[in-house]
Amino acid sequence: MGNSPRLQKPPPETSSDRLRGLLDAPGLLTMPCCFDALSARLIEGAGFPLTFMSGFAVSAARAGLPDTGLLSYGEMVDQGRQICEAVSIPVIGDADTGYGNPINVKRTVRGYAAAGFACAMIEDQVAPKRCGHTRGKEVVSRDEACRRIRAAVDAREEGADVLIMARTDARFDHGFEEALWRVRAFADLGADILFLEAPQSESEMRRFCAEAPGAKMANMVEGGDTPMLSPTRLDELGFSIAAYPLTLLSSAIRGMMGALEALRVGQTPDGPLPFEALREIVGFPEYDSELDRYRTEKD
Repeated sequence: MGNSPRLQKPPPETSSDRLRGLLDAPGLLTMPCCFDALSARLIEGAGFPLTFMSGFAVSAARAGLPDTGLLSYGEMVDQGRQICEAVSIPVIGDADTGYGNPINVKRTVRGYAAAGFACAMIEDQVAPKRCGHTRGKEVVSRDEACRRIRAAVDAREEGADVLIMARTDARFDHGFEEALWRVRAFADLGADILFLEAPQSESEMRRFCAEAPGAKMANMVEGGDTPMLSPTRLDELGFSIAAYPLTLLSSAIRGMMGALEALRVGQTPDGPLPFEALREIVGFPEYDSELDRYRTEKD
């Protein structure tokens, strides 16, 4: 009797696999952005299929600092690891400029993959970078920008299980045509998702979607340079992802400021969550249930 081949289980689906599946499906992905494990868990609990670790929001929440390149690679990847461990949905990570030359970029991409990110975003700003909707930012040359993306793609091809989002900030100082040239070049180099930061009109957003290949992200910053279009309109234009990088951070700050003002004048703040709801959000029921299992287990 011959030996039958042993059936092997398929490898488990990774976070990057899940993100590829989302991008392959039709329709726009609405993506609130997180800044810590709790905000990421709330996003998942609300039913959103993915999130993005916003550099602006992490700088504010972790260090109380502006998004001007003040946080290091180590601080960002540490924050990202905690976020990725807290949720099962894919997380895209802001990896800024890659934190150095092409070899640094490759290490950054590998580190983000090891931390659990589904995708790492690399941009073409001069270091130290700054928020894409603030003044004073500059971009590196075309050649240096392309070297960064080539290094990121090489890290992916050499085994880092992560997608690459390529971002250009060239629209601000060099115009839309230069920004469009760069995202096309990034696509040719193998970037998985394209991000043209801060287009200044719906017409520019339409051209970006029509004239650049592959998946594209729109960045919806309240009060920023880009028109705040509805998800329906962004879908019609051809975007794959609509990111909301500051909505949760801004809402959280407003809520905390209101509560603090009430306490300052001797009042009880309106609208805090019931204690039981707060316990549930942070995971007390699951913790207690598992602990009970060990208490009742018999040897």
